[in-house]
Amino acid sequence: MKLILASNSPRRKQLLAGLDLPFEVRVKDGIDETYPRDLPAEEVPVWISRRKAEAYDIADGEVLITADTVVAVGGRILGKPASPEEAKQMLRSLSGRTHHVITGVTLRVRRTERGGADDYFSFNAVTEVTFTTLSREQIDYYVATYKPMDKAGAYGIQEWIGYVGVTGIQGSYYNVMGLPVQRLSQALADFVGIGSNVKA
Repeated sequence: MKLILASNSPRRKQLLAGLDLPFEVRVKDGIDETYPRDLPAEEVPVWISRRKAEAYDIADGEVLITADTVVAVGGRILGKPASPEEAKQMLRSLSGRTHHVITGVTLRVRRTERGGADDYFSFNAVTEVTFTTLSREQIDYYVATYKPMDKAGAYGIQEWIGYVGVTGIQGSYYNVMGLPVQRLSQALADFVGIGSNVKA
């Protein structure tokens, strides 16, 4: 079976490569990522990952991986900031608090033996992250230097802000980077038998 990563994120490509499975990157622009506003935060990235999966054309024997990550704090969902000022606002809302990073993943496979019918499998992973109190200077420096407009919650834990700001983490570190690779590895083995020949 052929593994397809439907993401242009360099972090997701790096993390998936760490599973030592060959894959191809395929990206489609213009996918509608809106979601029902009454959807619980833990279900939002799963909803979006499923919409992404449905937007692609795949061939028999292909396994598509789509993912979406959000940050939830104080009842608010933080996606990617639209501007540097919004990034600073997001970081101020995370400063001195604990938040949740939620990644939803959908696997879609077209099985030749079923006449081209598609199967879907979705899951989410939740990681709890605690930040120390960040100064205005730290926030300004991080946004100006690292320009985190492509990151949910306006930060990358693997960057400077994670070194100086994160005081605690409960759950998968890689999930905070954007892809819960341990859960994904297990799902690929259970759902389509990819990687299952390597035993723990």
